[in-house]
Amino acid sequence: MYKFKAYLSVNALWTNKTIDRYLSIYLLSSDLLRKKIADAKKIRDVLRLFTRCCSSFSRLLRIVLLLYEERRKRRYFLPCKTLQVVKKSRNFCLKLSVFFLRTTLRLSSRSSHTHHTHQHIMSSRNVLRRGLKTSSSFAQSLPALKERSAAAATTKPSIFSQIFGGSATKQPPMDEPMPNVIIPESPIYPKEAPKTLVTTLSNGATIASENTPGATMAVGLYLESGSKYEQPYMSGASHMLERMAFKATTNRTNFRITKEAEVMSASLLAAASREQMSYTVDALKTHLPEAVELLCDSALNPKLANHEVAKMAKDLKKEIEELKTNPQAMLMEAVHSTAYDGGLGNALLASQESIDAIDGDALREFIAENYVAPRMVLAASGADHQELVSIASPMLETVSKGSATTTSKEIPSKYMGGDFRVKNESPLTSLILGFEFQGGWRDAKRSTAVTVLSMLLGGGGSFSAGGPGKGMYSRLYTRVLNRYGWAQNCTAFHSIYNDTGIVGISAMTDGQHVNDMIAVMAEELSAVANASQITDEEVERAKNATISSILMNLESKAVVAEDIGRQMLTYNHRKSPEEFIAEVSKLTKQDLSEVAAQMLKSNPTLCLSGDIAGAARFETVRAMF
Repeated sequence: MYKFKAYLSVNALWTNKTIDRYLSIYLLSSDLLRKKIADAKKIRDVLRLFTRCCSSFSRLLRIVLLLYEERRKRRYFLPCKTLQVVKKSRNFCLKLSVFFLRTTLRLSSRSSHTHHTHQHIMSSRNVLRRGLKTSSSFAQSLPALKERSAAAATTKPSIFSQIFGGSATKQPPMDEPMPNVIIPESPIYPKEAPKTLVTTLSNGATIASENTPGATMAVGLYLESGSKYEQPYMSGASHMLERMAFKATTNRTNFRITKEAEVMSASLLAAASREQMSYTVDALKTHLPEAVELLCDSALNPKLANHEVAKMAKDLKKEIEELKTNPQAMLMEAVHSTAYDGGLGNALLASQESIDAIDGDALREFIAENYVAPRMVLAASGADHQELVSIASPMLETVSKGSATTTSKEIPSKYMGGDFRVKNESPLTSLILGFEFQGGWRDAKRSTAVTVLSMLLGGGGSFSAGGPGKGMYSRLYTRVLNRYGWAQNCTAFHSIYNDTGIVGISAMTDGQHVNDMIAVMAEELSAVANASQITDEEVERAKNATISSILMNLESKAVVAEDIGRQMLTYNHRKSPEEFIAEVSKLTKQDLSEVAAQMLKSNPTLCLSGDIAGAARFETVRAMF
């Protein structure tokens, strides 16, 4: 019995609640029969109810018999346990149907003098007999059964409630909403995208926000700082400050900061790059005052106790040792130190020697020189601008304007190119071949072209899961990874800064095919510099992928806040996504090839790590272009 109910429930054939209802009706009817009802009208009412019960039960019976017959004909597979339940359910249904028929015969003998009663008896018997016939056309009758079920659910009170009082529980069909259930209204989104509002304080600090709809918000403090601004005696300061973020301040202990973040259910994050530092908080809009106050205090008033700095230095040393096992990450650092002379050549990941030389006083000196108001932007997504200004102004107005030297503390960078090689015991060799991109982010058209060009080259790893949207149709994937079995990895990369950038290909292969890999990388970079070797289909695919990436990333409020902050530092205003999309849409294969050709005129930057015994000399590689 219970297995029968469970089987029907698991297979979504009928609900347990419905089965229980009809079985309870049957039991009540049987109880009335045992009391030997003599009144003809009462018997007719019971039989009318009994017929409805039989009709619904007949449908259940036909479902079970259909499943049993279909399995017997091997039209589809049923697990062994399910098959056993079907067999037991079949036997149970047959026995219960026989009992129903016997009951109707008893009633017939008791009330045969009444014409209407006899009609109900015959109707009940015919329903059950039809149910006992295994019909393959049952599946075709399912829509009609659904309609009858929907009609029955919306009818007046049932006969059961009329006879015995009370009310029966009736559930609406699945395609109708539940009664007395309040469905929340869909959020109303503005027809136009919210505008970015900007306020500049008297000391030069900038507050910019975009009131995007939703219950959450993201607010961040973005600073024109980073390893590019580090003096030799402060090497590694940005990396250290990133790890020391949201620790103890002059006003809060580390425990209090953690507690306040938990109360707000906020997410705290800090990031350091070569040109910018960022501190962000994600939380509900209702916690905007607390989030802004916690953000400004953590970023601008860090305690930086010497014992905490020393403890973090030990952790950083372990982190650096672990990074040495990742040759691709280490080579990306080596690319910048090899390619640039000046600020961009400073190491973002501090060395162990520089970490030992850093203490709390050096970090506070770095903050005093670089965390100045004219080089600071407080950006938010999902916050009311006037409210944000009223909350943040008292805290940001106390920040120093800085001197004439600190407002432009940037160390000039000059692209040089060059060769970097590290030999180790690894059987594989990691390679990076890059060229300079002149103009950087401040050249909007060319930086957009570089982004699309990098997407066009694409690439990935030999064991990566390829598929639509994952680069399986990119040039490096189809022309390199699918063609050469010795290519373990081949991916395009670009690192763009305000006025310059480096673009190229990162790859990995075994030591025997290092020169083959270099030749293939040079061939692919030279190919995209020739418009005749680029198809319009490739360009359109790369443009669509770039646009999709922009729009999908901007779905996150944290990304929107970061986009606002970094653009304000670079352009001194916020460009809308529509402007970037328009720039992408206008690009042609001639534009991409011109950018690539100009890049190849610069001195190449070649970095290798691993088995490099047979690698070609730098002069040989330079002669390939």
